[in-house]
Amino acid sequence: MAKTTDEFYDDGDEVIAEIRAVRHAISERCDHDPEKLVAYYMELERDDPGPYIPAPDLKATGRSAA
Repeated sequence: MAKTTDEFYDDGDEVIAEIRAVRHAISERCDHDPEKLVAYYMELERDDPGPYIPAPDLKATGRSAA
């Protein structure tokens, strides 16, 4: 029997399953609308500005953003 998408990604790992459930609940709260989801995360960041780990300097790593 073929695995469902959730079974493939979770592969029995309870932590991964919990993370996916939380992310799905947040997406559902935003009506699965990408613009609302980004606005939600931007609001969270505005309310708690950090410290966050900055993105790597792509020039220093020799990688490009594309």
